[in-house]
Amino acid sequence: MLPVICYLTMINKNFANKLKKEYQENNSERRQIISLSNIVLHDSKRIIFALHRGDIKIAEQQFLEIEKIIQKLEKKFGFKRVYEEGSYKAGVEEYVEAKMFYLVLTGKSINKVQEIKLTFESYLGGICDTTGELVRFAVNEAARGNTEEVKKIKKIISDILSVLVEFDMTGYLRTKYDQARGNLRKIEQVNYEVSLRK
Repeated sequence: MLPVICYLTMINKNFANKLKKEYQENNSERRQIISLSNIVLHDSKRIIFALHRGDIKIAEQQFLEIEKIIQKLEKKFGFKRVYEEGSYKAGVEEYVEAKMFYLVLTGKSINKVQEIKLTFESYLGGICDTTGELVRFAVNEAARGNTEEVKKIKKIISDILSVLVEFDMTGYLRTKYDQARGNLRKIEQVNYEVSLRK
């Protein structure tokens, strides 16, 4: 026989109050993380535009500001907590894209970022997206008649893809990888058209 249910004691008030407090704290954290992550995302896009214009010094200064924000978020909420938020992941991935693009344009190797801690997903997503910026850069160089730069960019993207293919990415990262492969096809087409003009 089933016991008689006492409806007055179905949920412990202290337990409910504790849940409410945790929920409100989480919401407060979330709003703060989203707000600062949006700045990271927006400013990273500005860096990419600055790099396309050749404004390396402006880009370097903006990197410092973004890195301060990311460090602040991690210190205040913890690395694990910030990565629970999609807005943060999107922001740091855009940062990685800008940073890798900067490294390529300044003649450096794509490498680990020393200033902040990042996950493998942020790196892989950002590196895949960098190939798109490199194609844009190559198209602009082709328009200026700089065919040698187009060849260099083609080789860089090809080298990146030869490394990325080893990861056998799935899910969200697979989509990013497929886009990068599409960028390789685009740069090959640009290079072909440039060679025909010569």
